[in-house]
Parts: sequence; C-alpha cells; structure tokens
Amino acid sequence: MPLIDNNVKLDFKDVLIRPKRSTLKSRADVDLTREFIFRNSKKTYQGIPIVASNMDTVGTFEMAIQLSKLQLFTTIHKHYTVEQWKEFAKEHKDVLPNVAISTGMTENDFKKLRDVMDAIPELEYICVDVANGYSEHFVEFVRFVRKEFPDKTIFAGNVVTCEMVEELILSGADIVKCGIGPGSVCTTRLKTGVGYPQLSCILECADAAHGLGGHIVSVSYFF
Repeated sequence: MPLIDNNVKLDFKDVLIRPKRSTLKSRADVDLTREFIFRNSKKTYQGIPIVASNMDTVGTFEMAIQLSKLQLFTTIHKHYTVEQWKEFAKEHKDVLPNVAISTGMTENDFKKLRDVMDAIPELEYICVDVANGYSEHFVEFVRFVRKEFPDKTIFAGNVVTCEMVEELILSGADIVKCGIGPGSVCTTRLKTGVGYPQLSCILECADAAHGLGGHIVSVSYFF
C-alpha cells in the first residue's frame, strides 16, 4: 500500500516575504557576498552564491564570463568538447574559480571529465548531474568521483528528500542539488508526476545537510 504524506508542504508561490525595518539607507549598501567551507573537499568559496544552471542554453562559457565579473557562479553544460574547454581555460583563466564542469554517469561522460580535469587542473568544481538522483548507481558514481578527485568540490543531484541529501554528502558530495521539476521550463514533474514542493524541500534538505556540515543548492542559491 503506498504511503501518502498528508502534511502541508509549501512551494515558493505559496508564501510571501514579510518586510521588516532596516538601518540600510540604500539597496546599494547590501552585500550579498558569502563564504563557505566545504565538508569533503575542505576548500573555501567566497562570492555571491547565485548559480547559473547547467542547461545547454544557460550554462555556457559566454554566460560564465559575464557572471564571473559579478562574483556569480556558472555550472557549465556537459556538451562542450575537451578542446573547447582547453581554449576557454587558456583565454579566461580568471573565470575558472567561478565555474563547474558538468558530467553524467556514462563511461564516455567520465572519460571526458577525466580528460578535461587532467588538461585544466585549475578547475575546482565538478557537477554530477542527473534529472532524478534516486538510484543506487548514482550514489556509487558520486562515491567514485570523490575517490578519483579527492580535493575537488562536488555538486550532486537532483534530489528532494533529507535521506538522499545525507547519503550523497556521506558519499562525497559537498553541495547537493535539491529540486525536481521546479523550474518554469522543466517538464520532469509534468511527465513523471515526481517532485516535491520546492520551499519545503529546501528547508528540510538544508537542515539535513547542515547537520553533516554540508550544503545544498536550490534554484540558484546555497543554503
């Protein structure tokens, strides 16, 4: 018999931000810069934790160049060739601290990841990306990537529940991507009926991640 969760869960569209008094005189006085120390890589990130998605029309080299000027981050889509990566790294070394290389789980995906990382050791971030991270093979692959790249910071996802966040962090992920189908152009929820209201997802998953000293990323923010 299936388990039905009758507890109320919230999406972003279900809530508003309540205003409060501030001593700031202008929005220009706001500093969005944050610093994070990652659990498994032990590396430190400092910048504005807004991340461009690794969709093929968003996570581009051109996007990374522009966002890096604002201390913003880009997860690069996985369709660039090794030669394109080499050319980008040669011409834009200053952007490399603000990008992650994305990979799927196939043998060819990992070979390209290895080739790029060998060619560009300055790359510090790897994004292990699948639409739905609820498979044992995915967890094993994250564990394998951690073993192969022990000093790199690893994104892994996507998941929406606390137990998977904890398992991925314990398997080597530093930042767990949380959310299945919340984006305006994502069809995962529509086609599969699988997902979780996004605000409740990030509140619950962030709490689980913080309990282990890890982080999550949700719709472009670290928590």
